[in-house]
Amino acid sequence: MKTTNKKEFSYYRLRLASYLKDYHPERLADEAFIRSRSDAAAQAYEDAFRQGYPVLEAGYIATEVLFAGLHFSPYYMLEQIIENEFANVVPPDRIEAVALRLLQSDAIRETIAKYNPGDDFDGSPEYDQLYTELVGVIVELLEADGVKVLP
Repeated sequence: MKTTNKKEFSYYRLRLASYLKDYHPERLADEAFIRSRSDAAAQAYEDAFRQGYPVLEAGYIATEVLFAGLHFSPYYMLEQIIENEFANVVPPDRIEAVALRLLQSDAIRETIAKYNPGDDFDGSPEYDQLYTELVGVIVELLEADGVKVLP
């Protein structure tokens, strides 16, 4: 008898996978993380509902569990920087690929790690500082690859 290993497609799993695709594509292959986080969100919903929370509020609680620690996206930040600052050297159809490649760079990861960004990082003064610093790092990386960025 042939057995197949099927993925369970729950609402929370699909929602998390969709979010990861757009904001954390480097985590999309982490099945253990996706399973654990989607199971935790489903459990949070069930617990909240059993405690008497209205459906909408139970859903909100589950969503907070599902996306905890994922609100700041280094990948999305890199996409925005490339789109805003490097449109003259990176064609629109290459932005995602370049952002993914840059995300693998030690220089990029080390720069981001200095700021220890969390869920409330967007919109902070440190966000703007990181943005500016990443622009400089990206210039150096692109020019090291032979891409003329500065005149």
